[in-house]
Amino acid sequence: MHFGQITIELIFGFFALFLITKVLGKTQITQITTFDFISALVLGELVGNAIFDDKVGISRIIYAVIIWGLLIYILEIITQKWSRSRGVLEGKPSIIIKKGEILRESLKKSKLDINQLQHLVRSKGVFSIRELEYAVLETDGTVSVLKKAKYETPTKNDLNVNLEDVNIPITLITDGIVLKENLIDAGFNFTWLEQQLKQQNIMHSKEVFFAEWLEGDGLYIQTFQ
Repeated sequence: MHFGQITIELIFGFFALFLITKVLGKTQITQITTFDFISALVLGELVGNAIFDDKVGISRIIYAVIIWGLLIYILEIITQKWSRSRGVLEGKPSIIIKKGEILRESLKKSKLDINQLQHLVRSKGVFSIRELEYAVLETDGTVSVLKKAKYETPTKNDLNVNLEDVNIPITLITDGIVLKENLIDAGFNFTWLEQQLKQQNIMHSKEVFFAEWLEGDGLYIQTFQ
């Protein structure tokens, strides 16, 4: 098999998988259910096997990717429009701790043991099961927890602290490159940015490794060392 053909098929396979992932949405990455996991494995195998089989051309790879991608897309539409199908295709969350008690039957059905449960709750910052009022095993294998009232972190309302508006920081410069869209979204322009840089004895944005704007705190700048 010629290296040129392998190279072409690898490049096509990469972009085909990337495109399908984008079309199917971010749930294929961040919320992998059993069905999503199988889909990803099969799709990868289809492309992988086709690439290293000298009898398979790009046309067959295209066909396999399109058909499998359509099947996944159709099933995604089905789960969005018909809620009853979600339990079969995506699974259902399971309550594994209820009112502070571990539900042994739920653990068995979910194929979990105590050590695995402890690992899952530790990943949520809970190091003792006694702190939990509820725990739910989600369809992607993660666990969501609700602590008992006495173990909950107090809020500002609880402490009678004055509340302030929360703002998201906006990155304006990375690796010496000004992010034009972010600059406009923040309500500024290049003239304003140049003035801010000069106030800190920076003559050009290329000298800046990272710059971030936060309402109320102003501009944070870190230059190249």
